[in-house]
Amino acid sequence: MTQADLATAAGVSRKTINTIENQVFVPSTTLALTLARVLDVSVHDIFELDIE
Repeated sequence: MTQADLATAAGVSRKTINTIENQVFVPSTTLALTLARVLDVSVHDIFELDIE
């Protein structure tokens, strides 16, 4: 799945997907849940909390 495909399915721009992938932007809970649903995975599978 391309960034553009994921963006279209989630209702956001490709740039939004790119900034999430590059850890520039943290998605809202709603967007994180939407992305997980589109990808058919759990939120935990695609996002992790990095505490240092």
